[in-house]
Amino acid sequence: MNLNTRVTELLGIQYPIVQGGMMWVGTAELASAVSNAGGLGTITALTQPTPEALYKEIARCSNLTDRPFAVNLTLLPAVKPPPYAEYRQAIIESGVKIVETAGNKPHDHIQHFKQHGIKIIHKCTAVRHALSAQKIGADIISIDGFECAGHPGEDDIPGLILIPATADQIDIPIIASGGFADGRGLVAALALGAEGINMGTRFCATQEAPVHERIKQFYLDNDERDTNLLLRPFRNTSRVAKNSISDRVLEISQKPDLKFEDIQPYVSGLKGKLALETGDIDAGLITAGQVQGLIHDIPTCKELIERIIQEANQIIDSRLAKFIRANE
Repeated sequence: MNLNTRVTELLGIQYPIVQGGMMWVGTAELASAVSNAGGLGTITALTQPTPEALYKEIARCSNLTDRPFAVNLTLLPAVKPPPYAEYRQAIIESGVKIVETAGNKPHDHIQHFKQHGIKIIHKCTAVRHALSAQKIGADIISIDGFECAGHPGEDDIPGLILIPATADQIDIPIIASGGFADGRGLVAALALGAEGINMGTRFCATQEAPVHERIKQFYLDNDERDTNLLLRPFRNTSRVAKNSISDRVLEISQKPDLKFEDIQPYVSGLKGKLALETGDIDAGLITAGQVQGLIHDIPTCKELIERIIQEANQIIDSRLAKFIRANE
């Protein structure tokens, strides 16, 4: 039985499962595999070094799947920001129909995308941000709980609270993000008011993910306790896997006179890319969520998605129905 929601209808996908944008990982190979399996795969725009390279990556994905896929455009503060408008234009001219936005001040970008009939999923970490995104035209909110990998925001609200709090206040559909890996999570998200789930770390541990096998095994070996929260003094919190580099950053961050320059050599995104590519666990920071504790194998995207849907149906039809029958 398929689980049909407003998310599946709006996005034209078979199952309410989304692979979120992930730096260095959101490539055509992974995005197409997720989409071919019935979910929504996502290319990460800024993983490509130039807007021209993004054109080519979108074309590659189009050759690998005839199903819908999205492109993520994350807007982050930077001393020298990337040419966001040019990346945006590459997305529009490539004919992409779904964009996941995230980060600061997405207003102009959302308006440009909407003018070209593009569906917008806006990822955020607070109810107030979800309300703002709805107001400026987002079609779907991806709400990111504190459990998530990457940037969980500064409010520290876990999904069990954040998802229904968001559902209580917005009218557009919600995708629940942060801590999802299996059918139990999907059913829980639906019960809390979401109409789909977003998975990042879980998709990193699939056969198609462009991640070294040692890193995939690292996710399996870790549990829900094996993450560190970095950059908290700078109100740019990031959740990453525990390794010698993230432990060292935490140690340095205890300094009362901490400056960003003290940790800058350790938090380079390119060093994280090196870790993912070479399998050297201590080469840099490795983004990961607490969901590591729910990852026990390295399936194909198709096997993972079909298993999640099967588990969700079994829970709804058998386990939950049993509780109702017991009280009749």
